[in-house]
Amino acid sequence: MNKLTFFPKNTIGIFDSGVGGLSVLREIRNQVPDSPIIYFGDQFHVPYGQRELDEVYSLSRVITQFLLNLGAGIIVVACNTASAAALYPLREEFQGIPFVGMEPAVKPAAEKTHSGKVGVLATPATFQSKLYNSVVERFAKNVKIYQNTCSGLVQEIEKGNFSGIETRNILENALYPMLENEIDSIVLGCTHYPFVIPLIKEIVGPDVTVIDPAPAVAKQTMRILSKDIDSGANKNKNNTILLTSGSIKEFKNFINLIDINNYEIHQVKWSQDKSEINIVHEK
Repeated sequence: MNKLTFFPKNTIGIFDSGVGGLSVLREIRNQVPDSPIIYFGDQFHVPYGQRELDEVYSLSRVITQFLLNLGAGIIVVACNTASAAALYPLREEFQGIPFVGMEPAVKPAAEKTHSGKVGVLATPATFQSKLYNSVVERFAKNVKIYQNTCSGLVQEIEKGNFSGIETRNILENALYPMLENEIDSIVLGCTHYPFVIPLIKEIVGPDVTVIDPAPAVAKQTMRILSKDIDSGANKNKNNTILLTSGSIKEFKNFINLIDINNYEIHQVKWSQDKSEINIVHEK
């Protein structure tokens, strides 16, 4: 594997199937402004939500090792599907490394609902996972949950389509039946979805609460940094580097649409057997 030599130790490593985890990076950067970050968007394999959980775990394992080799001291699994497929086994395999994952925010929604009816937007893999179903079983036994996979939404967001007709149609088809059933909360169970919160709020109106788990993940990351690793070392608030396994042009185009600027961007490439990841060096 080709290492980049400019990553300091105890960097925060973040990964997602694509650009969705940038919503988490943005929150982490707001709450932990000085710690260096490596972000990996696996756009070559996006979306994870339509893949088998075993495959998602295998990809997540290789990405985790790649980020650790680059100096990451904490791993944020900024993907609900990858968290569902890989969070527990990654913690078991990489003992001593702090992991933060995405847990569907069903608990706060269940605690705050007045109607007793909550909508959840997530991928098929997340809905099928033990993690999601255990959260519902533990915290939402007395709440009616309405689920929708929002087929095609991740792909539209990857293209930067936050409010176009296709994105609106997908969300309206998902949300209108939930509104007819009088939900009063929407849980975002995919890190891509915060980028369309303005459109979701436009559709559901002011009486429905939209719950984004990214701030809670950022808080947990900050807590771990403060006690588990030497967060005082190698601070450099400009040292955030973004990696993509997809088209670097498309990745840069997306970055230009959101409030994440002035970061280095590099392309990486999977080996043919999917066992390792290598840096693509610019010529």
